[in-house]
Amino acid sequence: MRERDMTRRQVLGIGGALGLMTATGLSASAALARRPSITGAELRSAVPLPPPFQVPLPIPSVLAPVSTSGGADRYAMTQREASVEILPGVRTPLWTYDGTFPGPTIESRRGRPVTVTHRNELPVPTVVHLHGGRTPAASDGYPTDLLLPEGWQEAAMHMGHGMHDPRAVVTRLTRDYTFPLDQRPTLLWYHDHRMDFTAPAIWRGLAGLHIVRDDAEDALGLPAGRRELPLMIADRAFAADGGLAYPALDPTLRERPGVTDPYLAGVLGDVILVNGAPWPVYEADAARYRLRILNASNARHYELEAVTDDGHRLDLVQIGADQGLLAAPVTHRVLPIAPAERYDVIIDFSGVAIGSRVRVVNRLGSGRTRDVMAFRIARDATDGSRIPRTLSDDLPDWRRSDAVKVREFSFRTGRMHGGHGWLIGGLPFDPGRSDVTVGLGNVEVWRLVADVHHPVHLHLVGFRVLSRSGRPPLPHDAGLKDTVSLRPGESVEIITRFDGYRGRYLFHCHNAEHEDMGMMANLEII
Repeated sequence: MRERDMTRRQVLGIGGALGLMTATGLSASAALARRPSITGAELRSAVPLPPPFQVPLPIPSVLAPVSTSGGADRYAMTQREASVEILPGVRTPLWTYDGTFPGPTIESRRGRPVTVTHRNELPVPTVVHLHGGRTPAASDGYPTDLLLPEGWQEAAMHMGHGMHDPRAVVTRLTRDYTFPLDQRPTLLWYHDHRMDFTAPAIWRGLAGLHIVRDDAEDALGLPAGRRELPLMIADRAFAADGGLAYPALDPTLRERPGVTDPYLAGVLGDVILVNGAPWPVYEADAARYRLRILNASNARHYELEAVTDDGHRLDLVQIGADQGLLAAPVTHRVLPIAPAERYDVIIDFSGVAIGSRVRVVNRLGSGRTRDVMAFRIARDATDGSRIPRTLSDDLPDWRRSDAVKVREFSFRTGRMHGGHGWLIGGLPFDPGRSDVTVGLGNVEVWRLVADVHHPVHLHLVGFRVLSRSGRPPLPHDAGLKDTVSLRPGESVEIITRFDGYRGRYLFHCHNAEHEDMGMMANLEII
């Protein structure tokens, strides 16, 4: 009995439900009933890894606008290859925005438009998506709206298993993306969204942060300045030459999409990076800090916990979700976060002894992936910040009775073009097919059903979680979200109003390997 149980635990650690089905011959339903804690397989680095909590936490630089005239801010960014030191003493080639990983942060004000001119000097086409942005369709980063590098032959353009998209808007070398930012203040992020190759492009470095602020939030008295820290958490693995390891079928990322069979459920790394640094440490004041947390991993889920060296757990006071501030704070001891989710959290170090350490750990990790980062409490400090009991009063109050339609979508594994795929409603993504058409301004309830872990993201709109498997939402479901974590075998109901802009958008799984293997669908707003 014990031997069989150990085998099962090892299999769950290697490949989630897919590995379990393959290794034991279980049916899908039997495998999923066992609720694997992860979906994906882990790569092992072939270089020596540094000890944890030695590398200082980097803070991504804030990009300066090239122009601020006419009531709008203009930025310029170059997508290019760069060699970056991630592991101490090791150079790693990356694909980057402006030569850094993460890319530079854009700071903007609510309702003040931003235009970013992207220049593509990479060897492949790219697409930029501002995740969580309320963006007109032309700038939303649809996966076939490619930005081609100089010299790229149109005939060589891969559009996903021979598919053609007559609506694709393709540009060469430079492209303007315009973001009105008429939305609640929050942490957004931008990343590559090229059809079939999103996962390896993000893995190679194409991700950065975008923060939206407004006067009402500024007046709340939350921790600010040096005591507001963006934390982009991402796992990676390193090859023997210091480059990033990734099991792409076509390492050039030019023609053949997909990953090798052991990684079909998702790619996990054995190194946890925060802001591009391995297991970093931050010298903090004995005061409150605002942590703007993003899970930018391709497939890894985390359950975050803050623990002192003597075993005391600190409260994580959530003040915001994907789409901005909550109505009132929610206190957690453990915070689950799926790929692409963001949490806005206050942590209070005032009761921690000077000179001691607070570790942020991942309860879903094992070995080196159990550690995320650490704070070393370096000094006493005065603290004028506060956590108001009321954070915002502008959250939508949609009710189930407002919905003009209820839809159901299954997110499940299946066959696609003769191989393995990940499907929505039994179908793989096809840019030429219209999947869902909704009227601008309509309220709808969607029921999302999963086989294994699927973090589901809707473009353009935020939504509220109504229920999980017929039960009330969980504490971390509070507020307005744009990505919801479906756990194995779970159904989740969400409600939203499709407002903002007409046009073609997407909804998809944000396990990046899943979306590259078909788990996207078209959302047409008319």
